[in-house]
Amino acid sequence: MKGMKRLGAAILATTVVAFTVSSAVAANIAVVGGKNDDAFWNLIKKGIDDARPVVEANGGKVNYLRLQSYDNFAPDVVQLIQTAISQKVDGLVIPNWVPEGEDPAIKEAVAAGIKVILMNAGGIDKARELGAINYVGSDEYLAGVAGGEYFFKNGKKNVLCVNTVPGAANLEARCKGVIDGITKAGGTAKQLPLPATSFGDATAVAEAIKATLLQDATIDGLITISAGDADSAAIGIQQAGKTETALLGTFDLNQSGLDRIKDGTQGFAIDQQPYLQSLLAVTLLASAIDFGTVLPTAPLLTGPGIVDKSNIEATLTGVAKGAR
Repeated sequence: MKGMKRLGAAILATTVVAFTVSSAVAANIAVVGGKNDDAFWNLIKKGIDDARPVVEANGGKVNYLRLQSYDNFAPDVVQLIQTAISQKVDGLVIPNWVPEGEDPAIKEAVAAGIKVILMNAGGIDKARELGAINYVGSDEYLAGVAGGEYFFKNGKKNVLCVNTVPGAANLEARCKGVIDGITKAGGTAKQLPLPATSFGDATAVAEAIKATLLQDATIDGLITISAGDADSAAIGIQQAGKTETALLGTFDLNQSGLDRIKDGTQGFAIDQQPYLQSLLAVTLLASAIDFGTVLPTAPLLTGPGIVDKSNIEATLTGVAKGAR
């Protein structure tokens, strides 16, 4: 009987220790993202929501920290990183939008023992520089190059890349890629930087595009850095009377853009699969924290992929199922 009691006590002690260890390593993760009314970042949110049950099943939690506006972009992002540090999270998923502003804060997080994955913006070289364990997302420059080459292959020689958040590293890389891609092929391109306050302001973006097209009749291609901006661009192109001559492209997808691709009023969209970015980043980070797993593949690329009339039906099927 005494032996049984000792065995029972040992089992109880082991259970308590196991529970304590399990609680200690359960991943507490913060994810930094864009505004609530930004459709792209709501796709990111769906990926986070679908990853959350996996994290919670192991005793962890996920907190999505979102920007309230883009008017004070870099300082606000840094403040969200500082918020995550103050919350003593175990893991941080963060886009490296503005390196000069974010890098010191991300390094501070790493120094505090927080495991970091860069998602959506930054790239693997930046992840290694900062001490992050991986990068999940598209290579923005290569995506831009693919867009520039697409324009040239479809007979366009002078392209405008409209950037409504100039200074953001990932968006600058997109436009640089477009310019390099078409220039190498034999065409030309330039960036049209607009004030950050223009982002989401359909009238301001449409008017700026209309004015630029009317000033330069040789522009025969136009690409925007977001699907929402493409909605504005479509209006500006129409108002300038260039619908038949200016091929419209964009980075990322939304329903109105897909509808335009289907009806022929938009040429293409470059997809980076944001749902996969957050789903993979959160679950991989939680696994690294909880179980010490290491993913040999780095970076983990989710794009680019061009959507045009050749694959629009398959893409719409994916949208209907919530995967695109």
